[in-house]
Amino acid sequence: MPKNILVVDDEIKIVEVISLYLKNEGYEVVFAANGREAIDKYKSNDIDLIILDLMLPDISGEDVCKEIREISDVPIVMLTAKTDESSILNGYSLGSDDYITKPFSPKQLVAKVNALFKRVIKIESRKISFNDDLIIDLKSSEVTKSNNLVSLTPSEYKILTILAKHPQQVFTREELLDYIIGENDYVYDRIIDSHIKNLRAKIESDSKNPRYIKTVRSLGYKFDDN
Repeated sequence: MPKNILVVDDEIKIVEVISLYLKNEGYEVVFAANGREAIDKYKSNDIDLIILDLMLPDISGEDVCKEIREISDVPIVMLTAKTDESSILNGYSLGSDDYITKPFSPKQLVAKVNALFKRVIKIESRKISFNDDLIIDLKSSEVTKSNNLVSLTPSEYKILTILAKHPQQVFTREELLDYIIGENDYVYDRIIDSHIKNLRAKIESDSKNPRYIKTVRSLGYKFDDN
């Protein structure tokens, strides 16, 4: 069954090009020209992925992403002319799964879409595998590194899985703390740094030069699946 992709952009020529390339890959395309229409169409259609322009005529793409993230983990690719690092990091912190800047290559966009769907399939299979080196079994809650079982605390496991399920998305210390403990319990957020340090010691080949869990300066942490 073809995957349905919601393309959100007010520039019709861009939509036509994106739609052509996606349809050639076997995808179905739903179109929205503004933010409110995008949210309505997402809610009224079975959407598997969203390509979202940030510069929309009514509400911003960031606000669209934030609202959709309140109800869904659907993959989101942000499409924008903003090229500064702060805008890109902000997009990831809001919950985007990938980012592509204008002008862009339609082939590159399709490649990103294909890669995201492969990632989703891995998660739905209840196992997340990274180059067969690091494997997270969501059913048994077991983690293996280079075929060796890794012993994690409950908090370490929760942090690892939330990061791994959303590669490249930046999580603040506060967000990770809320996830593992709960927003009603006050705990010093720097405890997250200790958990990250312990995680790296267990899953990284070189904890001082981590391959998977990366620090995003002044923001928090992200999982790098490249």
